[in-house]
Amino acid sequence: MHAVEMAEDYPVVDLDSDALAAAKLLAERRLPGIVVTDASGCPCSILPASQVVQFLVPRYVQDDPSLAGVLDESMADRVADKLGGKTVRSLLPEKPAELPRVQSDDTIVEVAAIMARLRCPLVAVMEDKRLLGVISASRLLELALKPR
Repeated sequence: MHAVEMAEDYPVVDLDSDALAAAKLLAERRLPGIVVTDASGCPCSILPASQVVQFLVPRYVQDDPSLAGVLDESMADRVADKLGGKTVRSLLPEKPAELPRVQSDDTIVEVAAIMARLRCPLVAVMEDKRLLGVISASRLLELALKPR
């Protein structure tokens, strides 16, 4: 089976999309991540949901999780306010990671190898510079575990 046969339509946001809207899309659809495109529509990054969660948690709490217990309810309820007025670009690491991408004719093992090496829940399926779809880790597992 080739990547193009495994690929599914998947939501995409661009670098300058509203961060809160992107987070809501991730939450409402329970997505493990989302493909981020540049101004030309070419995929440039994957924004994992875990990266958005990391952005929401103050650095001092990440460094010492025991401090999370001292935050009062009202402060905890406003954690998503940090996304207001931000763009998707601001949620991405300063040094961009390698884009998890495969070619349309790559095999299931090649796709799995990219996911494993980059530790990413999604890969973009490309043909030249055109995005054909996305393969999620759960989709890959579904196909790999399907009885023959």
